[in-house]
Amino acid sequence: MLPSRSIAPVLMRAVDLIRKKRDSGEHSREEIDFLIAACTRGEIPDYQMAAWLMAAWLRGLSRAETAALTEAMLHSGEVVDFSELPARKVDKHSTGGVGDKTSLILAPIVAAGGLYVPMISGRGLGHTGGTLDKLESIPGFNVNLSLADFRRVLRECGMALIGQTAEIAPADKKIYALRDVTATVENLGLICASIMSKKLAEGIDALVLDVKTGSGAFIRQEEDSVRLAELMVDTGRRMGKKVVALITDMNQPLGRFAGHSVEVLESLEVLSGRGPADLRELSLELSAWMFFLGGRTPGVDEGRRLAEEMIASGKARDKFRECIRRQGGDARVVDEPDRLPRAAHRAQIPSPASGYLAATKCAQFGAALAVLGGGREKQEDSIDHAVGLEFHKRIGDRVAAGEALLTVHYNDQRRLAAAQELLADSCEIAAQPPREIPKLVKRLIGA
Repeated sequence: MLPSRSIAPVLMRAVDLIRKKRDSGEHSREEIDFLIAACTRGEIPDYQMAAWLMAAWLRGLSRAETAALTEAMLHSGEVVDFSELPARKVDKHSTGGVGDKTSLILAPIVAAGGLYVPMISGRGLGHTGGTLDKLESIPGFNVNLSLADFRRVLRECGMALIGQTAEIAPADKKIYALRDVTATVENLGLICASIMSKKLAEGIDALVLDVKTGSGAFIRQEEDSVRLAELMVDTGRRMGKKVVALITDMNQPLGRFAGHSVEVLESLEVLSGRGPADLRELSLELSAWMFFLGGRTPGVDEGRRLAEEMIASGKARDKFRECIRRQGGDARVVDEPDRLPRAAHRAQIPSPASGYLAATKCAQFGAALAVLGGGREKQEDSIDHAVGLEFHKRIGDRVAAGEALLTVHYNDQRRLAAAQELLADSCEIAAQPPREIPKLVKRLIGA
């Protein structure tokens, strides 16, 4: 582990920093170091930290402040050192969306292609799904590895997928809990520091960011998604990392399934050379950038060809099987997907009219999943891994009245009616096809 950054003893008070930020002042690095270190040690009461967060939310954080906050939160705990590993370490982070399961696909691709992928992921919250929840739908899969086991699996397998440990960025865990209950989540500087402090604690050399935009994204307006992407790229580069961001569409679900076990199943389809075109395209694009930033290929085009080769040869699929086995899961699911949890019942949502699918209220799909038991309000809530949604139409497709737009996979009959109510108006049917089909990758930041 790398030692925590030393912080010179300085006489400071939290109340003075709250006042400074309230009055639109810009903090020095030393002030932010003091604030985060004292918060982590429990020397600043929650009410004062909450006051500072609200001041930061209202007045904003400069890029220098954001970078300093990220670094202070990063060094509030242990920073993993993988310098002894012979190849570069790369990761990907997505801001989350409906049906976004690319981590389950690209991690095996990139590990099979010769790089290391240490991935610390999160759980689903609100309408977006979480990588850890999908992985835990695999019987026995353990996402709660110690740092020592995380290191061992990564060294032996080339990839490891775990949740945040107590040692990793403890300041972020404490601060995020306060943000969640004080309505200070939606601030770009605070979002950036939260994401980047955890990702950089993984000991990576390079990071590819997938920043979603649209009706199913955490940040819906493209200009705000671009601002967040630019901020995260700038912060990562200030800390000596290679970082690039892709702004990608989330006006409709990614792939044909949303849920947990159904998304694992769809990921296995892609790793077998099949699966829906949009999910394959984005997984290959993200993998290509990881190969390029990791120095495995001289360019992104070569990275894409290497990713395609890892799928075609079966090496990526084999790598995922190995990772499941090393993290305690039932590796037979790779070849026998019926071992994954399956919902007992199906119900279809029919089209109310003939025409074309013009748009979707994508966030309502995620909300319906939560109603079915596949989501949570709080991190500690339990979920039903088997429930899911299966999408039969994409934006621009022609539909007939009464034709199934999607199928609900559910277990609890008592939850179905509420989910159907959410889904009934989630798809907009128009007489004419939409003028423009959403482009999957909208923009590159930092390329």
